[in-house]
Amino acid sequence: MRIEARLADLGLVLPQAMQTPTGVRLPFTNVRVRGQRAFVAGHGPLNTDGSLAGPFGKVPTDVSPEQAYQSARLVGLAILASLKRELGDLDRVTAWLRVFGMVNSAPEFAAQPGVINGCSDLLLEVYGPEAGQHARSAVGLAALPFNIPVEIEAEVELAAST
Repeated sequence: MRIEARLADLGLVLPQAMQTPTGVRLPFTNVRVRGQRAFVAGHGPLNTDGSLAGPFGKVPTDVSPEQAYQSARLVGLAILASLKRELGDLDRVTAWLRVFGMVNSAPEFAAQPGVINGCSDLLLEVYGPEAGQHARSAVGLAALPFNIPVEIEAEVELAAST
């Protein structure tokens, strides 16, 4: 439980599972394990109770880049929470392979990498440079589900289950 101890040392709390908005159907799993890899579906920022975390809207017109960076950190915690629920132990993640970050961007905004750094910085803080280092893309999109400012998906390598 090294990773969970690290989260506690950093004062970080993993959120509950996402509370799906009324009338929304999401016919997929948040984490799909195949062999020694886990594919993580797109996640949004969550409050600790699993509700979607604001602020909402486009960066930088409705949400500042600094607020969006914090949203990306919350997305990282949501991803960790989904991995914990699926794997039972976050120490099974031996390497972060890929992070794909999407930013709900106003047309003139071009600083998506700085926003997605919120998630990347979190992963490096929690897992360290060896396991936390990852390949990454950060793109701007015209809209994201539920008007969230950031959505992130990922792929991780796993140790064999015991």
